[in-house]
Amino acid sequence: MKVVWSPRAQRRALEIADAIAADRPEAAAAWLEELIARVGELDRLAKRGRVVPEIGKPEYRELTLAPYRVIYRIYAPRIIVLTVRHSRRAFDRREVETGER
Repeated sequence: MKVVWSPRAQRRALEIADAIAADRPEAAAAWLEELIARVGELDRLAKRGRVVPEIGKPEYRELTLAPYRVIYRIYAPRIIVLTVRHSRRAFDRREVETGER
C-alpha cells in the first residue's frame, strides 16, 4: 500500500522536530529519521499499529513513538497519516477527520 502524509501530519511532525531541535538538534534529527522509517514500514505492515482506542474502528490505527502518537487510517490501497500528537494531549476527533480517500 502507498503511504501518504496529510498536510496536518507533515506540519505536526516538523513542529515537533523544531521544538526538540531548540535544545537538542541531534535528537531532533534522530527522532525525525525514526518517525519516517517507522511510518515507511506501514506500506508492508499496515496493521502494525494498534486500533486507536478513542475511535475503536479497525481502519484507524496508531504507532507509538514515545511520547508521540502517529495516527493513520487505512484506505486500501492507501494509508493516510492523519496526525502526530503528544500522548498527553486530550484526544481531538477533528484531528483525524479527513475528506481524502
